[in-house]
Amino acid sequence: MARDDLYKTLGVDKKASPEEIKKAYRKLARQYHPDRNPDNASAESRFKEVQHAYDVLGDADKRKQYDRGGLTGIFGGGNGPGGGAGSGGGAQDFGGISDILSNLFGNAPGGPGGGTSGRGQGPRRARAERGNDVDTSVQITFQQAMDGVQVSLTVPTAQTCNTCRGTGARPGTAPKVCPRCQGRGVEAQGQGVFSISTPCSQCGGGGTIIEDPCPTCRGNGSIRTVKKYRVNIPPGVREGSKVRITGKGESGSGGGPPGDLFVLTHVEASPIFDRKGDNVEVEVPITFPEAARGAEVEVPTLNGRKKLRVPAGTSSGTVQRLRGEGPARLGGKGRGDIHYRFVIDVPGDLSKEQSDAVDKLSKVMIGDPRSGLFDKATAGDGDARKDADA
Repeated sequence: MARDDLYKTLGVDKKASPEEIKKAYRKLARQYHPDRNPDNASAESRFKEVQHAYDVLGDADKRKQYDRGGLTGIFGGGNGPGGGAGSGGGAQDFGGISDILSNLFGNAPGGPGGGTSGRGQGPRRARAERGNDVDTSVQITFQQAMDGVQVSLTVPTAQTCNTCRGTGARPGTAPKVCPRCQGRGVEAQGQGVFSISTPCSQCGGGGTIIEDPCPTCRGNGSIRTVKKYRVNIPPGVREGSKVRITGKGESGSGGGPPGDLFVLTHVEASPIFDRKGDNVEVEVPITFPEAARGAEVEVPTLNGRKKLRVPAGTSSGTVQRLRGEGPARLGGKGRGDIHYRFVIDVPGDLSKEQSDAVDKLSKVMIGDPRSGLFDKATAGDGDARKDADA
């Protein structure tokens, strides 16, 4: 491996200061640590490279020897600083790395259960972790979505066990320091001259084991329960909207905050109003005389009825807008509009009287409404012939 490769591994320049190297290592170690990337071989391999790079570059003597070309091989070794006697080299001093990982992942240096060296790790403190979010759903009517509504919900969730206060141990007892990892939550696995830390196989990385489990939660520290809530659904929600209730999710662990409750709204379709983004649309049938002569018609709104003026000569499909009468916009940004689409109602079956009236009307109507189509088509053909002659 080239001399500059260790600097590239940490993403720093060869002239980087010790603080810059330490900062780069912290960032990469946090990103690729096995605790955060379980069963990810690529991340584990990258973590090994990062850990080795910092073991060399984070030590002033090793860094000098490396810069002079005295340390070779991806895992170092030899009889230089940090290497042991013999062809395979000895175990390297990872005290500096352990100290940094302690800060990153919650291990307290020193104390009971610490290593034999002055930089050994003590029992692992329980990390404060935020509780899981909880998802549920509710079915409401279209009108409830427009007006807003308060709904009652029954939500199954996990909550801190009141018997053991979340420790998982029977009252009067306490979790014990894991004998395998001595409370560190990790155990070292050797690979040649290099050693990596993985979550302890006996305590799962918690640093403690429960010898006498709580009879209520059976050592889990939490119990499944059912919570009842009354939730305010704001006006203007639509199908698929999510309402967030802060702090009503599952309890956190190690003193961490609870998660949130998310309520997914399913809105029944309206037989009259069709939701179109922030607006709603209504199809309004009108008769031919109303369309031809104009009329005043009554139309539904979200809160009653109103009258609209249909202009004379209105075509089928004409849209008229009622501003600010639509659904409330979420976030308190006013209201949308109602769009009224006028559709001329043509009866399918005519009585004799109606048929006679239509015949009389057709005789007095002036002109052929389709004549313009043929005039335009003929004009287009003439233009084409002129182009061809040219």
